[in-house]
Amino acid sequence: MTKCDISFPLPLPDDPRKWQGWNNYRSPNYYERLCLDQHANPSNELIEEHCRELMRWWQKKLPLKNQPSNPLAQLLRSGLEESSRFLTEARVELVDPERRRVLDEQLEALQHEAAVFEFLKYLEFVLSNGLLTVEEEKNLLRFGAERALTEAEMNSTIEEALHKSGAQRQAVAPPPVANGTGAPVKSSSANPQEEFLRLMRLSNLDSFSLSDDQRDTFIDMAENLGLDPGEAEDLVDLYLEEADEKSLAAPPSATSTAPTPRAGGKPVSTPSPVEEKPSPAKIEHNPELERSRYSNFTNTVGEMMIFIPSADFTMGSDAEDAAPNERPLTHVTLSRFYISRCPITNAEYEQFDRAHQAKRAPGAGDRHPVVYVSYLDAVKFCQWLSTRERRKYRMPTEAEWEYAAKGNDQRKFPWGNYDGRGDLANFADRNTVFAWSDREIDDGYPESSPVGAFPLGASPFGIEDMAGNVWEWCLDYYELYRPGPKTNPRGSPAGSKRVHRGGSWKSRFSSLRTTARSSNVPGFSCNDLGFRIVCECD
Repeated sequence: MTKCDISFPLPLPDDPRKWQGWNNYRSPNYYERLCLDQHANPSNELIEEHCRELMRWWQKKLPLKNQPSNPLAQLLRSGLEESSRFLTEARVELVDPERRRVLDEQLEALQHEAAVFEFLKYLEFVLSNGLLTVEEEKNLLRFGAERALTEAEMNSTIEEALHKSGAQRQAVAPPPVANGTGAPVKSSSANPQEEFLRLMRLSNLDSFSLSDDQRDTFIDMAENLGLDPGEAEDLVDLYLEEADEKSLAAPPSATSTAPTPRAGGKPVSTPSPVEEKPSPAKIEHNPELERSRYSNFTNTVGEMMIFIPSADFTMGSDAEDAAPNERPLTHVTLSRFYISRCPITNAEYEQFDRAHQAKRAPGAGDRHPVVYVSYLDAVKFCQWLSTRERRKYRMPTEAEWEYAAKGNDQRKFPWGNYDGRGDLANFADRNTVFAWSDREIDDGYPESSPVGAFPLGASPFGIEDMAGNVWEWCLDYYELYRPGPKTNPRGSPAGSKRVHRGGSWKSRFSSLRTTARSSNVPGFSCNDLGFRIVCECD
């Protein structure tokens, strides 16, 4: 079972940024509120001690209530008012034996449900090619056992999934070899090296599109298949050579042999790939023809995907109020793509991760944009949805995001060039307590708003919530713009931070401009940062 990993240092650090335990005071799990491990069976004395120390910590922070512009006051915000009530409630529930017994049963049920859901996600991915191999089934059973699932329920789940999907289970006994010695032929799909390469090929990634986080995910997957991490790294490099050779292939007359792994996982040496990518062919623009072939669609989580035809546009801004990182202006050519009409919502994301419901911002309903999701979480959601639909989903590149937000007429905001109105976007207005809040405007929301609440603020393509509400992760590593025309740019191949765009309910109106840029480390998450998705066209 998953265990609470919140440390409880004594004395507690005065600076909340040095310790994340303070942020759990309103968790739906009473153990987490008091920074306790349910599985350690804490005594009443330990419960009382944690409650007392946390109450003392929050009481020391109460003077911040009179300093609304102080960054720490903005970080702690509602906790200055609510912490005492939430902590006391947790203490009362945990020291009462009967209430605690009921709580433990509920938590066990939720953890079991989450484990089953994780198992189903893994199973769905494994069955995506219509065959369940012996090795894959063995890995599945090990995966479920590590999450305290019984063998009976795992086998039942597998049988049901096979029946529903029409996938086949690999025969247990492979045929004997032709020479009659009786030695079994080892199925290539049972070879963990071949199986790992097969999973990599399903991703359709190459060295230009594979992020460091995705690479780490594949290494973890290889370890689940029983491969050594060093061997897995070699196989990833081998796959990337193969993928890059395909994407940089010479004319058909030039032959090229795909590399295969040696025993032990070391790659066979292959000819060095072309050092520079050839100049991309000019993309012909015929929006009407493209729209006749590609229509909008609603995907399986219920999100409308809007078609954006191929186009040229100018990226960045040279306006006086533009930041230095929005320059120089760059001519960009984009190929057609689909982008979600709205950011991914709580209800949509929780079809992938049901446990996220406990992380929702207070008062946020199903239609509110999902927050407290890192870039890594967003990548995993896209991978899950890609496997589920046999399409290629990902986050938008910066260029795709900006074009979807403003089109090619250099407008300042998605809706045009006018500002100072509360019916266009959700930003820092009179309902917020920031030093920069605009006291003259009321947009109706103190924090995030349901997606689609500001239809007048839609972009030229009808894309909503591209300004305000929540920042949105993009695919690119953050870097300064470089001069020169670009075709389907994806930014730097490496970096420490990922871009996010669009501003949020915490932003001043000027930060809602279509060209404004920000960034953070891939593991960062907060209550005003979410994401939307792109689906690549065939």
